[in-house]
Amino acid sequence: MSLKKLNQFLKFDWEEFANGKTFQVIGIGEWVDYETKKHMGTKYESLITKDITQYKQKDGEHVTNAFEKLTFKVRKDVSVPAGAFVMPVNVSATVYGDYRNQLSVTADDIRVITPNK
Repeated sequence: MSLKKLNQFLKFDWEEFANGKTFQVIGIGEWVDYETKKHMGTKYESLITKDITQYKQKDGEHVTNAFEKLTFKVRKDVSVPAGAFVMPVNVSATVYGDYRNQLSVTADDIRVITPNK
C-alpha cells in the first residue's frame, strides 16, 4: 500500500532548526505571488553564517549548514539593510524537494539582532 499526501501532515520545527544559527541578509527583493503576480511582502536572501546545531550524524560524518543560503519571505514590507543579522518572527517552514533538502520559510516579521560571538 502506498499512502498519498503524507507531507501535508509533517511539521517542521523551526525553533529547533534556528537554535544555534546566525542569519545574515545578503539580498533583498519583492515577494510576488507566482500565479497572481500580487505583491505579498519582502524576500530576504540570507546566509547562515554560524551553525552550532547538533545534528544526528553517522559515524565519521560531519554535518553543518554553515554558509548555506536561505530565503525568508516576510508577509509585509520591512526595511532591513543588507548585511544585517536577522531572525524571522512567527515562522512557518516547510521542507520540500525531491530529496527533501529544500526549505520554504515565511514569517510575519523579521527583526535585526546582534549575533552572539
